[in-house]
Amino acid sequence: VQLQASGGGLVQTGGSLRASCAASGHTFSSMNMAWYRQAPGKDREFVAAITGSGQNIRYADSVKGRFTISRDNAKNTVSLQMNSLKPDDTAVYYCGMGGTPDQTLPPRWWGQGTLVTVSS
Repeated sequence: VQLQASGGGLVQTGGSLRASCAASGHTFSSMNMAWYRQAPGKDREFVAAITGSGQNIRYADSVKGRFTISRDNAKNTVSLQMNSLKPDDTAVYYCGMGGTPDQTLPPRWWGQGTLVTVSS
């Protein structure tokens, strides 16, 4: 399995970014996908998850209403649209494949991460 994340960058508070993750090496449409993030000096934390069909989606409370996870099973991609960004959203964002829909079991495979920096 290979996961290639892209789309990070530098944005001002209140701005938007879209992170994407391209997957290969597994039957993408059957796999739950998730985004996690890790801020400097902190543990990796859950951000959003989506089931293989796209019918079930979960968000961390901290991003609910601002972030949207989506997937395109025809293109083997999962995306994270991030709006109304805050400095606290600054982190390396990782896409993950596998795990349970409620993420009590985290993803088995991880991408390399993409850095999102939000300036105040």
